[in-house]
This record gives sequence, structure tokens and C-alpha cells, in this order.
Amino acid sequence: MATEKVTDGSFEAEVLKSDKLVLVDFWAEWCGPCRALGPKLEEISDEMDNIRVVKINVDENRDTPAKYGVQGIPTMILFKGGEQVEQIVGNHPKENIVEMLSKHV
Repeated sequence: MATEKVTDGSFEAEVLKSDKLVLVDFWAEWCGPCRALGPKLEEISDEMDNIRVVKINVDENRDTPAKYGVQGIPTMILFKGGEQVEQIVGNHPKENIVEMLSKHV
């Protein structure tokens, strides 16, 4: 299952009302670390079927990043039951991301 794109308009339905854990990747096309992180998130999405991985482009969607205080990208925020439970900033090794996710599964 590949990462899905969400927008300011679909964020509530796709993330906050999801019955699964949702990892949101705040990213932009021009961001090198964001592009490097992408394949790792695709692998995580394929390997962990109890977690949805979605991406939101911060250039095209400004309301959601502002609401969650996203200052730098890539920022990954994990949501559980509509609540933000974890946040990490930067292009982390896949193992670190999986470890963070596993605490909440």
C-alpha cells in the first residue's frame, strides 16, 4: 500500500477520523531530505499494514502545517484516534521511524 496524498480539505476525514494509526509526512517537492525520506516511508507503508502513511505538501496546503506548528520539513507526525501522539523532524533512518511507530501499535 503506497503512501497516499492528503490535503487541507481531506485531512480531517483521512487522518483525524481514521480508525488506524496515521503517520503524516509534511513535505515539499524542492526539499532534498523529504525526497530521500520518501522511499523509506513507502517501505514502512508496505510492511506495516496497521499504519497508514500519508503525505501532505506544505506548499500546496498551508493550513494544516500551521495548525500543527510545522516549522521545518520533513516533519512526521503520528496521529492516533485523531490526536497527535508523536512528532519527529528530519530524514531519520527507517529503523528509528519503525521503532517510534511500534510504541503506538
